[in-house]
Amino acid sequence: MSVSKNKSKNKTAQNRALLKTAKRVLKIESDAVAALANRLGADFPNVVNALSDRKGRLIITGMGKSGLIGQKIAATMSSVGLPAVFMHAAEAIHGDLGLIAHNDVVIAISNSGETEEIIKLLPTLNRLKCTIVAMVGNLKSTLAIRSDFVLDIGVKQEAGGNGLVPTASTTATLAMGDALVIAHLELRGFKEENFALNHPGGSLGRKMLTTIDDLMHRGDQIPMVNENSGISIIISEITKKRLGVTLITDKKNQLKGIITDGDLRRMIEHKKDISKVRARELSKSLPKYIKKDDLATKAVQLMEEYSITSLVVSENGKKIEGIIHLHDLLKAGIV
Repeated sequence: MSVSKNKSKNKTAQNRALLKTAKRVLKIESDAVAALANRLGADFPNVVNALSDRKGRLIITGMGKSGLIGQKIAATMSSVGLPAVFMHAAEAIHGDLGLIAHNDVVIAISNSGETEEIIKLLPTLNRLKCTIVAMVGNLKSTLAIRSDFVLDIGVKQEAGGNGLVPTASTTATLAMGDALVIAHLELRGFKEENFALNHPGGSLGRKMLTTIDDLMHRGDQIPMVNENSGISIIISEITKKRLGVTLITDKKNQLKGIITDGDLRRMIEHKKDISKVRARELSKSLPKYIKKDDLATKAVQLMEEYSITSLVVSENGKKIEGIIHLHDLLKAGIV
């Protein structure tokens, strides 16, 4: 057998071994997370209520990999309107402990429950009457025994490295943090709009905060013709305002209908003499409308539902306040 064939065979075997390893790791970690659900007890809802009813701040602390997971949990909590601050346990015992005040809730993360820097914090936390939540893998540890509430994040085994590399344990910790966040959201009746308030620069923020009033055409930008207007005025208004439509109004400027460029094309195809056609003859029904305080996402839903590209902006479907086109929504990143 040639050298090249041997290399190819070895590479194939190596790739199979790598895939086997990946599958084993994912199985161990997914089993670790699934096992958490079976061990949840009364302390979990008590912690969720403590987060919602807290009088002070929410502090999360940890060391090493647990500290990094704690930073992510704090960031997730803050993103949904549950302000949380991460405090490095080692920095805390060397001056940063001033961050903590009376009646704060402190979530301390330690897989062993014996992390020296965290244990040293406990007397001060007790003196400040803080609520201490332990996220630990050892329920008989010092941290577990001296905390007000305990969340079990223990795992049967790590995914590799002879149990020395935090893998399944950090995944379980992260999942427990997510469970706290989502449970807290459901307790509060949290909605997408609340999330968007903390993410105004993201795509969700644009979708959930942008209203029709922010995007609509108004005043002289609105294409409008009187119901008695002739075909030349209609074509001129549609062409000039470049929205592909014009609204029809009566003498009191009340909405009476809408004409699209498609309506014009169909009319020209079927009528030999268009010189006497009036605007009122080209509209069969009142156009769909939307209120200016509605979210722009509602306009997208209405346009999709009725297969249209424009909506009148009005409080009652009679008085015209503006008009919004699909292109406006596309340009704003709503679609």
